[in-house]
Amino acid sequence: MERIATVTLNPALDVNTTTEKVRPTNKLRCTAPELEPGGGGINVARVLHALGAEVTAIFPSGGAPGATIEKLLRDVGVPIVPVPIAGTTRESIAVEETSTGAQFRFVLPGPALFPDDLEHLFQALRDLPAPPTCLVLSGSLPPGCDPSVLARLAEFCRGANEKLVIDTSGPALAGCEGARAYLIKPSLRELEELIGRKLGGEADEAAAAQELVARDFAEVVVVSLGGRGALLASADETIRMAALPVPPGGGTVGAGDAMVAALTLATARGYALADALRFGVAAGAAALMTPPAELVRREDVERLYATASTG
Repeated sequence: MERIATVTLNPALDVNTTTEKVRPTNKLRCTAPELEPGGGGINVARVLHALGAEVTAIFPSGGAPGATIEKLLRDVGVPIVPVPIAGTTRESIAVEETSTGAQFRFVLPGPALFPDDLEHLFQALRDLPAPPTCLVLSGSLPPGCDPSVLARLAEFCRGANEKLVIDTSGPALAGCEGARAYLIKPSLRELEELIGRKLGGEADEAAAAQELVARDFAEVVVVSLGGRGALLASADETIRMAALPVPPGGGTVGAGDAMVAALTLATARGYALADALRFGVAAGAAALMTPPAELVRREDVERLYATASTG
């Protein structure tokens, strides 16, 4: 069976609540909060668990929010390796305005990770009972964290014969140049930022994705195109897939994490690139049908995958 590990360097305890109207300076009386474990890699691990994969979530954990994340993940059966830190794990707050349906999201920066903390995270990877087939690094970097940690992680994976999947943004994503990860998943906006120009059409998008492959960002680049689907580029081929029409029911939060989870699972199972892209797009679409707290339903992903086609 495939084995996958995820690393989340900046996890968050997601606090979700509602209030009738958001007004400045007023005290806003909110409903009792719903708590969820969050951060890119943790969300990816939750989706992989829902899809039936053998997955372990590795993350730094500090203070009461960290302990709550640990409990929430254990409660749903996701295997975890929390790495204790001196700082306190961040919280992210989402407030839905019930009078309009608008959502206000407040994302805190998170604690710094010191060199010893990073060493303990790498040791946690070395100490896994069996080496994973694939390793996922997903989410933002904590304040002050050197983006070179991603290149170090890529080197670690090459030495362990593991495939590294990266989903991050900003300086961390730019720092992947030369790292030669197995796969990265930028958005179209992030692709334009990496290339340094606006892209003018499908051929230009494909050429830009191929440029990232040539610059050793990764062997495979998957560009999420929102309502237009996704684009996959490798040294040998370019594959495009349209978005799948799905009935509304969930939200856009988590769709990218679902896509990364499915791409990683397909990679671990040895799928051809076209089939991996189909599986990833199917999972992203399934997330749009699912209440955010549930992320995805396995039966939705498998049904959409069976009906999808690449072009």
